[in-house]
Amino acid sequence: MVFDKPPGLLTIPAIKNEEHALVRLVNAQYNTQGALHPAHRLDRDTSGVILFAKGKANQRILMQAFKDKRVRKNYVAFVHGHVQRPEGKIRIPIKDFYQRKFLRHAPAQSALTKYKVRDYYKNFTVVDVMPVTGRTNQIRIHFAKIGHPLVGEDKYAFRKDFDLRFRRAALHAARLEWPHPVTGKMTAIESPLPVDMVKFLENNT
Repeated sequence: MVFDKPPGLLTIPAIKNEEHALVRLVNAQYNTQGALHPAHRLDRDTSGVILFAKGKANQRILMQAFKDKRVRKNYVAFVHGHVQRPEGKIRIPIKDFYQRKFLRHAPAQSALTKYKVRDYYKNFTVVDVMPVTGRTNQIRIHFAKIGHPLVGEDKYAFRKDFDLRFRRAALHAARLEWPHPVTGKMTAIESPLPVDMVKFLENNT
């Protein structure tokens, strides 16, 4: 099953008794034929397409597909400034926020992100982003590393350094394509930009 996750919602509860997490909400409403398990995760801030498996066996198959890079992920991001190259690759080893804070001596992990500029606005760029690897917070870290942090970014950049304001990191999982765990047939689904990102574009045109 595929869901369109709203921003501000964790995929999996951060603490044991936290009720307001996507995995608990979807199971409360849709697990009439067995438990639903996330095949991947989206950040609390990130909106868009997220895939759940019916049963643990299907979850293992789908998670392996992600690991083997047989799943194609497309995001839309709003990033500060004007990205000069119309398309490119960001290949920078990274540590996510947790590793930087608690596992300082852990080695950085290799990471690759592809992108293509969709449109330029006065103070920001709309980019289509295709992460090849799936590191935690990869897109947010990579664009911060090249000097174009996401609009609304507050972990990997300082909000006070930028004039634009947004209540979250402006990142949306717009499209997902994956092999069906039973038939193997490639399946794809898209999610339109959420209301808050649409309004941001309208207010900054």
